[in-house]
Amino acid sequence: MKIKISRELIHKLPKTDLHVHLDGSVRVSTIIDLAQKHDIKLPASDPDELSRIICCDEKCESLDDYLRGFHIVNLVLQTKEGLRRAAYELAEDAAAENIRYMEVRYSPILHTHGGLKLTQISEAVIEGLKKAEKDFKIKTGVIICGIRNMDPATSTKLAELAIAFKNKGVIGFDLAGGEYNHPAKDHKDAFDLALKNNLNITIHAGEAYGPESIHQALHYCGTHRIGHGTRLVEDGDLLNYVNDHRIPLEICLKSNFHTKAVPNIESHPIDFYIDYGLRVTLNTDNRTISSTTLTDEYMLAIELLGLDYATIKYVILNGFKSAFVPYKERVKLINETLREFEEIEEHELKTKIKVKENL
Repeated sequence: MKIKISRELIHKLPKTDLHVHLDGSVRVSTIIDLAQKHDIKLPASDPDELSRIICCDEKCESLDDYLRGFHIVNLVLQTKEGLRRAAYELAEDAAAENIRYMEVRYSPILHTHGGLKLTQISEAVIEGLKKAEKDFKIKTGVIICGIRNMDPATSTKLAELAIAFKNKGVIGFDLAGGEYNHPAKDHKDAFDLALKNNLNITIHAGEAYGPESIHQALHYCGTHRIGHGTRLVEDGDLLNYVNDHRIPLEICLKSNFHTKAVPNIESHPIDFYIDYGLRVTLNTDNRTISSTTLTDEYMLAIELLGLDYATIKYVILNGFKSAFVPYKERVKLINETLREFEEIEEHELKTKIKVKENL
């Protein structure tokens, strides 16, 4: 018997979210509450009105347009309290839809405007996530981001920070921000330093710029995963390299549409990537900015791109296989996930048989 896909089923399946930004995933109610506590002026205090300003829809025209809401969110993420709370609540929201493992990324340099030191910022985020791990069934890791449009020396400073907090909650280093006209190779020194210290690397590439951006991420910066990779399809030779070397792609459907990396979800290359054998993972990117959940992302793939249950299971397992955790821990996570899949599938089939018998 085939497993019938429903939103309820996708919600309860164990999942990973490997590409989610802290400052893009703060609850609107929390933004308003923190602003009131710290006397911060927002463009709106009504939740619905603030959501309309911060959150993106089909009218969003580009990556730069998509990033506009982050400035507002970051107004309230300049204190240890705000950072701890945002991290804790993100993990809580993820655990509520059975995300078992999540990697949270952010750039500490964006949270220094209130006088916090980079070390204090890092500690606050890790504290929030660790508390959530104790309270909910979820495991987390932190990825620190350099910013493409900032001085490359800043990226090196952030790489040093990531190295200092390696094995203390930080598991990787990334390069985010406006992709067009800000090549990854300019930040090569930061990635050389990270790699010398055996830090995991993932880089935003192939979203607002073409395959050349992915090429630089791979061959100049030594990335282990690609954030987005939407435009990899434009270069068959590079696509085969990524496939042959099992380099995971961190796909985020809704945000790819919002940033106009694709004109619509139906034209997204994720189904081709999967059919061709690439190691594809599915992620949220920014839960608040894109008004999405991981369950939403999977339902888009199912309803608009025709992914069946076997494919969904394959993509979910890719997430666990691609996690930046030690090998033995990764194997344990995969085995636990497979057992949970078996239990859920058995329950679904038994339910289906009972329904048939009662007809």
